[in-house]
Amino acid sequence: MRVVIARCAARYTGRLSAHLPLATRAIMVKADGSVLLHSDGGSYKPLNWMSPPCTMRELPPEPEAVERGVASVWVVQHQKSDDRLEIDLHEVISDTEHELGVDPGLIKDGVEAHLQELLADQVSLLGQGYTLVRREFPTAIGPVDIMARDGAGGSVAVEIKRRGEIDGVEQLTRYLELLNRDPLLAPVQGVFAAQEIKPQARVLAEDRGIRCVVLDYEAMRGSEDLSSRLF
Repeated sequence: MRVVIARCAARYTGRLSAHLPLATRAIMVKADGSVLLHSDGGSYKPLNWMSPPCTMRELPPEPEAVERGVASVWVVQHQKSDDRLEIDLHEVISDTEHELGVDPGLIKDGVEAHLQELLADQVSLLGQGYTLVRREFPTAIGPVDIMARDGAGGSVAVEIKRRGEIDGVEQLTRYLELLNRDPLLAPVQGVFAAQEIKPQARVLAEDRGIRCVVLDYEAMRGSEDLSSRLF
């Protein structure tokens, strides 16, 4: 991972347009190609970002930009859309790179782990004719919570959260991009399942063709309890 602390401004164009005025920020360039701009607030959410697959080029600034104090320009272009992130670097305060290695992935808490188990047993909650392929379906970047097939036999990747937020949608997006490279699985649909899904996460998911499903944990537990009884 490359981490750059710099005074910078940024412009995002494509499906939406956004602008970040000049300020000191942390820019993260991850091994998967993603580029994220962070401020010193706002919790874990970046101010703006580009998800892979994308390419990044470092270019000299135009003469007009030099007059404004721009030292270099990063151009990050998505490979499957017109989305483009341009970062004007005025001053680089720190530029470091670190090899983080393979991450074991997030360890689910009790509720999320139980939700996964319950949904695997009650996979028909996703739709009529759905069948389970397996839980913890392995990929090169971590396991998908549930891999299933719909009534027509199509592949479906399911990401399960207790609270569905934007980072969960991003996680599922990365899984889908990888799984859809496998001709034995493609096309793979995505389902984002959670007890509660934040409005921003729902908008992002639907924009990316990912279906959202709200899970009733208590009702699912009730079905589990009833099925375990003899009388």
